[in-house]
Amino acid sequence: MLPVFKTNRNLPGIADNFFSKNLWDDFFNEREWSSSPDVNIMESSEHYEIEIAAPGLEKKDFHIDLKDNVLTVSSEKKTEHKERQGLKIVRREFSYSSFSRSFVIPEGVDFSKINASHSNGILKIELPKKEEFKDQEPRQIAIK
Repeated sequence: MLPVFKTNRNLPGIADNFFSKNLWDDFFNEREWSSSPDVNIMESSEHYEIEIAAPGLEKKDFHIDLKDNVLTVSSEKKTEHKERQGLKIVRREFSYSSFSRSFVIPEGVDFSKINASHSNGILKIELPKKEEFKDQEPRQIAIK
């Protein structure tokens, strides 16, 4: 039976995205991600791996929790804009980004050996399988 990773993603509706856009700001301001980042989930014979694409975030920006077979990855980041000499501020908006993704972990994961790493805007979470759930080489059964 294949494992099922269930995810929970809170996304605004299409109409919310369309009607809340300000094309002037989108053109002139560098926007960071505003919803939850995309995720890849892979499986090998030894482990599962979750990759979360979150460019602009650093290792310190993430928080990872594991409770009752649910792995939750979240982040909050505030961006401060510094005033520059000689420029008059016409409009300023707070920049605050956050997300939370939850994953129901399949049976057979060794919770004590879960580890995470961050490199080049990708958070990788490795979920090693318990020995009895690892793929084993087929063996020949003798017929008696």
